[in-house]
Amino acid sequence: MGRMTTLPTSLKRHLRPTDLRAAALLATQATQAITTVTEGVHQAVRRTLGASASTAPSQTTGLTGLIYRSVQGVTSVVGQGVVRALSQLEPWLPGSSAPLDDATQSAERLAMLAALNGVMGDRLAASANPLALAMTLRVRPADSDLSHALKLDRPLQDQLPAASRKVLLVLHGLCMNDLQWQTGPAGQQVNHAQTLAQALGATPVYLRYNTGLHISQNGHLLAQQLYALMAAWPVPLTGISMLAHSMGGLVARSAVQIGQQKQMTWPAKLQHLIFLGTPHHGAPLERAGSWIDVLLGSTPYSRPFAKLTQLRSAGVTDLRYGLVQDMDWQGRDRFRRLPDHRTPLPLASGVACFTVAATLAGRRNTVADRLVGDGLVPLHSALGQHDDPRHVLAFDAAHQCVVPHCGHLQLLNHPQVQQALLGWLGQT
Repeated sequence: MGRMTTLPTSLKRHLRPTDLRAAALLATQATQAITTVTEGVHQAVRRTLGASASTAPSQTTGLTGLIYRSVQGVTSVVGQGVVRALSQLEPWLPGSSAPLDDATQSAERLAMLAALNGVMGDRLAASANPLALAMTLRVRPADSDLSHALKLDRPLQDQLPAASRKVLLVLHGLCMNDLQWQTGPAGQQVNHAQTLAQALGATPVYLRYNTGLHISQNGHLLAQQLYALMAAWPVPLTGISMLAHSMGGLVARSAVQIGQQKQMTWPAKLQHLIFLGTPHHGAPLERAGSWIDVLLGSTPYSRPFAKLTQLRSAGVTDLRYGLVQDMDWQGRDRFRRLPDHRTPLPLASGVACFTVAATLAGRRNTVADRLVGDGLVPLHSALGQHDDPRHVLAFDAAHQCVVPHCGHLQLLNHPQVQQALLGWLGQT
């Protein structure tokens, strides 16, 4: 028998025993999706030839339909069997006893997981795929490139021996993770969260979450996490501030509303909300995706391929208009092209709110503001401006900052952003 090869140490850092089961689940779902698209095209061709239609327009009938149903059924059975077998095998695989936290997880792997969750995190969560990220509140030691989750069901005295009376909650954006707040070239890395936390005298706590879920679903989860954090905090809290990038700002607004509705105690401690490039009124790229749905659905032959564009997550489709409340998406087809039907949600009252927007253009003009923005978010969306007065977010003029020649991700390390944060809340 040949000698078994071992994985290189560098590769082991990126793999987990559960990855085999996760891959099997994804392969099963992919096979079923491709079969559905193939059957849809088949049925479209048959209808043009005068074949009888089935009760479901995209499904074939007779022997052909039986074959497709059999492929789907066999794929499901085989997939479930493989998943069960791998679940039993996992305890025997190397590294199975290691904790599935970042102490043994590479930043590269986490970046991949964050991107995957942003694209299809709702599907990963619904199928209990091990690759689905759970929401955690995390702290990052100054001498570490990684972070670790706070165990809120245990006393925090040992986990946070230097906890202050103020908390700075830091929220990342779509397809990103908490480690990406530390950005920039080696030796010149910037972390707005650490800078602002020092100025405020606050303890930075980083949120990691599945950005593929509906924004309001993450809002519910975050409201509960903050309720538990406040109850477990080792010293009495006197203030909470939030620093949010991109989608994180929408999650923050959702959590505040939910916390107030449920009469939780933590919203009363909230002092500052700071948004960096948050698409308060949506982002054009998601709207372009919804237009692709419409165009592909315009002919019988291309209609089945519209299902491929509908793989994008609930979190992504929420960005079409910036949906932050349950009522904005529940009971609606999120892939259907519809006008903006949001229920207006103003900024939290009694909280100092600040916004930083960016534009790739050198000088502001109507076209650049609406079409260019920071490459992902239009300027008017990041500033909370809207043609409908009901949706306008009333940021104080002194609480707005526009950064020229800056892209969406550059907001995370741009010196003008840091100056604005310190000017508003800290010291210059």
